[in-house]
Amino acid sequence: MYVLISLKDGSTYVGSTHNLTRRLKEHNAGKMRYTKGHLPYKLVYFETYDTYSEAFRREKYLKSGAGREWLKENVLKEIDKSGLSSG
Repeated sequence: MYVLISLKDGSTYVGSTHNLTRRLKEHNAGKMRYTKGHLPYKLVYFETYDTYSEAFRREKYLKSGAGREWLKENVLKEIDKSGLSSG
């Protein structure tokens, strides 16, 4: 399960994958319909799980109101402090 942030406009994307490296490349190559208008993206957070269903459950939570609040307080707040850079 992973969280990306757009370096273009600061929008976030939460997803799940079996291969994070490949998926990040796909996002930044514009191959993912939802994210291609906000390129480029930077990986800002990820969690690993033993099963895809566990990862998907966490993804679903982070897309909920309570999950977005958790992200804001625990992940995005730290990004605001450190600033965004493409490096």
